Amino acid sequence: MNMKRYFSYCIVWVGIVAFLQSCSLSRDPLDSFSDVTEGVDEKGEYVAFKDKGAVLSHRQAMYDQIRNRQEHWYLDLLLVGDAHADNAYAGTTGAEVLPFENNSIEGSNSVLARDWSRYMEDVALANKMVQYVDSVNDNSLTSAERGQFKAEAQIFRALVYFDMVRLWGDVPLVTTVAKDITSENIKEVYPSYFPTQSTEKEVYEQIQKDLLEAIPNAPANNAANKTIFSKSVARAVLAKIYAEKPLRDYNKVIQYADELAADGFALEPEFSNLFGMNENNTDAKKRNTQESILEGQFFAGNGNWVTWMFGRDLTNYNSNFTWAKWVTPSRDLINTFQQEGDQVRYAQSIVFYQTTWSNYYPANNYPFMYKLRSAVNSLIKYRYADILLLKAEALIQRDGGDLNAAADIIDQVRTRAKLTLLPSATRSSRTALLDALLKERRLELAFEGQRWFDLVRLDKVESVMNAVYARDSGRRTQVYPFTNYSYRMPIPQSILDQNPNLKQNLGY
Repeated sequence: MNMKRYFSYCIVWVGIVAFLQSCSLSRDPLDSFSDVTEGVDEKGEYVAFKDKGAVLSHRQAMYDQIRNRQEHWYLDLLLVGDAHADNAYAGTTGAEVLPFENNSIEGSNSVLARDWSRYMEDVALANKMVQYVDSVNDNSLTSAERGQFKAEAQIFRALVYFDMVRLWGDVPLVTTVAKDITSENIKEVYPSYFPTQSTEKEVYEQIQKDLLEAIPNAPANNAANKTIFSKSVARAVLAKIYAEKPLRDYNKVIQYADELAADGFALEPEFSNLFGMNENNTDAKKRNTQESILEGQFFAGNGNWVTWMFGRDLTNYNSNFTWAKWVTPSRDLINTFQQEGDQVRYAQSIVFYQTTWSNYYPANNYPFMYKLRSAVNSLIKYRYADILLLKAEALIQRDGGDLNAAADIIDQVRTRAKLTLLPSATRSSRTALLDALLKERRLELAFEGQRWFDLVRLDKVESVMNAVYARDSGRRTQVYPFTNYSYRMPIPQSILDQNPNLKQNLGY
């Protein structure tokens, strides 16, 4: 039901039927409709969680979002992070994905509409736990458990808002569960259902607040289980937000990168351990590597469908391989791998198959992104190489920067890839070293949804993206030039139609 129509109907109903106490909207705030009501007590007061079991069930629902709802936090982020940058083409000619390649994205884009709604569902899940876990009337739920579950929800909410703010900039900041609407509280409750946008800086400040509050009570890093919202996940996101412009603090990037090292994180010795398969292609080569900070894990029998969207599922080779896949590696990226002589990461990032389509390459030698190659491979949300290279960026960029220390980090990553060390001329030049870092991140993190956000963070969108169309012969014709407005995605028009208090981002 259209939300504005539902809201108007509720007001009319309250006004006409005087004996009704309220017109209840037992809904999560904003744009998603999922029932969150456990019930009411004998006094008629709302009960979010009736007991510990209900809390544990809700906690599991948060974690299930990482496993079962991959579209917004993985699939679509790769479309934005790689196909909207120079790493990839859209992969298909579908109207929902092609605009990310040729820069013709509009507010009507169905991918962005889906993502906005899914993110807000995630926020609602987190808010319910944060707001109500302390008031659960069940003595078997200990204070330590309450603190941990609340911390996990705050970390979950922080990583959701980090994705949202990087995509859209100013977004509604909702940190509580909306009350039911009654005739007496309409003016009070209305903003909860139709919130205005908070500034980008305010959203980052809330992310920071959530993470800092969560660290004391969040579970510690577990080397055998990288699927939890741990202290280390919070530290990783803190390192990332302090590299972004609104809260930029390079010393804190370095601090949290070092804290992750103290938590036991390090580069995995073999790059293939991160994304590879066992010798028989029946299972992932390795899970819970020392480099993985947060991942969604899948096993035989409960596999991950999203692999169908990018290439072959090596555990079921011919399954779902009859249509053109998303995020096709670009010629520009392939050339960069080859010019660098980077065979290790190239072999783990790109694979060639024969296809029945030829949208971008000849059908008999068609490249695919290869970092998700089966339904039992993990989806890695954060890994230590990303944070380590952010530390190098911070060392280059901060006042009185340490170029040698930054170059040593880049060389550490290059050494694992069996590449030569950076030349002295690069190590001694801030500009050259920053360019080397950006290229290193491109090759190391290809098809992990990072490239676009690197260009945005370092103000490289216009210079890189407006030039790539001329040198990449396979890229679809550019529709609009990239400008300073391009740094944000358009807010979905369907969301604007529902909430009159939202404003479209400039340029759309």
